[in-house]
Amino acid sequence: MPETLRAGARWLIAGWLMTLSSSFGQTFFVSIFAGHLQASLALSAGAFGTLYSVATLASAATLMAVGKVTDRPRLRFVAIGMMAGLALTAGLMSVVSHPAMLVVLLFGLRFFGQGMMSHVAMTGMGRWFPKARGKAVSLAALGHPSGEAVFPLIAVTLIGALGWRQTWLAGAAFLALVAIPAMAVLLAREPSDDRTGAGPAGGDPLEDDRRHWTRAEVLRDGLFYALQPGVLAPPFVLTAVFFTQVPMMAEKGWPLTWFAGAFPVYAATTVLTSLVAGVVIDRVGARRILPVYLLPMGMAAVLIGVAEDPVLIPVALGLAGMTAGGANTLLGALWAELYGTRHLGAVRGLATSGLVFASALSPALVGLLADAGIPVTTTLMALGGYSVAAAGLMGVVAVRVGRRRVA
Repeated sequence: MPETLRAGARWLIAGWLMTLSSSFGQTFFVSIFAGHLQASLALSAGAFGTLYSVATLASAATLMAVGKVTDRPRLRFVAIGMMAGLALTAGLMSVVSHPAMLVVLLFGLRFFGQGMMSHVAMTGMGRWFPKARGKAVSLAALGHPSGEAVFPLIAVTLIGALGWRQTWLAGAAFLALVAIPAMAVLLAREPSDDRTGAGPAGGDPLEDDRRHWTRAEVLRDGLFYALQPGVLAPPFVLTAVFFTQVPMMAEKGWPLTWFAGAFPVYAATTVLTSLVAGVVIDRVGARRILPVYLLPMGMAAVLIGVAEDPVLIPVALGLAGMTAGGANTLLGALWAELYGTRHLGAVRGLATSGLVFASALSPALVGLLADAGIPVTTTLMALGGYSVAAAGLMGVVAVRVGRRRVA
């Protein structure tokens, strides 16, 4: 590891721990408990999907308003506060007893977990490592595949041994007794907050001279909206893949263990692609991977649709992991590269709320199409086609991003 990153290892570990902890609010983890929640609360699959979407939409709206809190001079108390909220929500999941209570708790999991944990981590990397932003983001983002690789297996094992409610208690205990104390130690000292590059990765005098956009200015920028079809594709398509794993495998007559067993492949390719993308971004800029990072996901969705043998599921999830890894690093660096770092928390909060919004619409759309008699595999093939089309659009937008950076 370069000396500058090694000097900031404690902040990289803090970022990794935050993205790891976000797992408790991610679809891949919550969906493990879907059957138990439906049975316990007498919910249909459609009703659960609707509650999940409503909670996620509320999370996106809240994140848009609250995201700017990460522009505070120090992130320590923001990180610990959000992690405490996630721990409390996870603990209360063990006693959920009514659909109204469930939607509130799902909101908490999505807001504190999927939304704010990742947002705080990526904002910190963007601020603290101006000269090695791509690598810092890629390393901190490894918490996502780390969680995907270990938490599903742990959760399934604990559910079998202790029950699903006690499994949520175990998750809350991990956050309260391990993650929060570790975060307090790791962020006891933070880099100097001059937003000009003084930090563990060294200074960048160009940060002083460049324009630092406010959230209001970003909202009036046409380039921000031109990026959205590509930026929002991964959370929309990947959420559809993970949320529909049970009906998808049932349609094909394959055991669900094939899908669960492919998660380590997904995690491994996410890690490798994230690290490679970090190096590429630091050398040539985030815009260089805009036209290509969606293509593997498009291929994965189509492959799942046409596959006639379950052995292709690990191949498909491996391809999906390539896009997930590229997106983790790209979106962690792109907004700082385009809009500066002085108001990065507010800008990233706006962008991240869009990601959460996209992940909220996905389960509802897939559920409605299924109710209309459209097979899940057909829907996924259509989403694969959309991914390829969005990649072509990003090729055009990348040229505009390049002109913005030159200017």
